[in-house]
Amino acid sequence: MGSDKKVPQIRFEGFEGEWESKLLGDLMEVTSVKRIHQSDWTDRGVRFIRARDIVAASKGEKVTDILYITKIKYDEYSALSGKVKIDDVLVTGVGSIGVPMLIENDEPLYFKDGNVIWFRNNVLNGSFFYYIFGSENIQKYINGVAGVGTVGTYTIDSGKKTPIQYPIDKTEQTTIGNFFRYLDDTITLKKQQYEQTVNIKKAMLEKMFPKKGADVPEIRFEGFTGAWEGKRFDSIIERITSLSNNQTLPNVEFEDIISGCGVLNKNIYDKPKKKIGIEFCRGDILFGKLRPYLKNWLLAYFSGIAIGDFWVLRPIENDNNFVYALMQTCDYQYVANLSTGTKMPRSEWSVVSETIFRVPLLPEQIAIGNFFRNLDTLITAQQQELDKLQNIKKALLDKMFV
Repeated sequence: MGSDKKVPQIRFEGFEGEWESKLLGDLMEVTSVKRIHQSDWTDRGVRFIRARDIVAASKGEKVTDILYITKIKYDEYSALSGKVKIDDVLVTGVGSIGVPMLIENDEPLYFKDGNVIWFRNNVLNGSFFYYIFGSENIQKYINGVAGVGTVGTYTIDSGKKTPIQYPIDKTEQTTIGNFFRYLDDTITLKKQQYEQTVNIKKAMLEKMFPKKGADVPEIRFEGFTGAWEGKRFDSIIERITSLSNNQTLPNVEFEDIISGCGVLNKNIYDKPKKKIGIEFCRGDILFGKLRPYLKNWLLAYFSGIAIGDFWVLRPIENDNNFVYALMQTCDYQYVANLSTGTKMPRSEWSVVSETIFRVPLLPEQIAIGNFFRNLDTLITAQQQELDKLQNIKKALLDKMFV
C-alpha cells in the first residue's frame, strides 16, 4: 500500500477502500458543560468526573476521593448543557492531556468544564472512536497544539480542529473497536493475575517470618518444628566492600533495577564498563542504601560491579534466597529506613547490622527461599507477559489507524 493512501498498515480481511478524512468539529459537536463550583461538590448523588479521574481509570487505578453533585443540581445544569450518552467520549484537556474515557452506559454523570472536553459522538462506533485517541497521529496532534514551554492544554477549539481518518463502513469501525476491547480485556486479566501474585507474596512475607515478639511464623512448611534463633544481622551475612573497576564485569546502577521487583530493566552487558564500584559474585545481594524506601534490591545471578550507594551482602552459611526474602520483610524494611538525612536519606549500617532477626535452621531456610524464588520467577514472567501485551497494543494502535 502506498504511503500516500489513507489506509492503515494492518487491516482486517474483507475491508478495502481509503478512509475518510475529517476534522472532529465537522463530524460531531465538541463542547463542555456549565461550570460546577467546588461549593457544589457533595459526597453522594451524581458522579462528578475530573481529568485526574479519567487518567486514573485509564491506568486501572482506583479513585479514592470520588466526588458527586446533587441530582437537583445535575438536572438543573444538564437542562442547559445536555447529558452525556452512550458512545460519547470525554477527553482530558489539562494535566495528562488527550486521555479518553468512553461513555458505556446511561448512568448520569457530570464533569469539570475546561478540564474535560466532550465529544458528542453520534457518527462513529464508540469503541473505535475511543481507541483512535491512542493512535500516534491523534496523540501527535494533541501534543503539538498543547504548546511548548507552557502547561499543556487541549481545548474545545483544538478538539474541533483535531484531524481524524476513519472507515466509512461502520462494520470495519466495529471490528477494530471490538478487537482493541478484547485486547484491553486480556491486558486487564493479566494485570489482575500479576497483582494477585504480588499480593500473595506480600502476605506470605508477613506470615512466613515471625512477627515481632514471636519465635515461629504463622505459616510453616510441614515437617519443621522448633523456635527460630535470634541472630544479629551481621552474623547472618558478610558485607563486601572491595572496590574494583574490572572491565570484564558488567556494571549495575540504581536506574538498572526495577524498584521493589529485584529485576533488571535492561541488558547491562551492553553498558560501558568504566566505573569503579563494589565487586559482587553470583548469589550476593545488592541493597540500595540510598533512599531505602525505593526498595532497590537485587539477588545477583551473575558477577559484576555495583555502582553507587549499594550494600553488597553475602550470606554466611545461610541460604541466599532466604536472606533475600528476609530483607524484603516489613521488619527489615523498618530498620533499613531508620536512616540519616532528609533529602538524601541513607540506611545506617550500624543500626541494621546490630538488629536481631530470627532465622530457622538451614533446611527450613532453603525451603522458604525456594518458595519465594519460585514466586519471584512467576511474578517476573507475569510482568513480562503484561509488558508484551501492552507493547503489542501500542504497536497496533499505530498500525491499525491511519
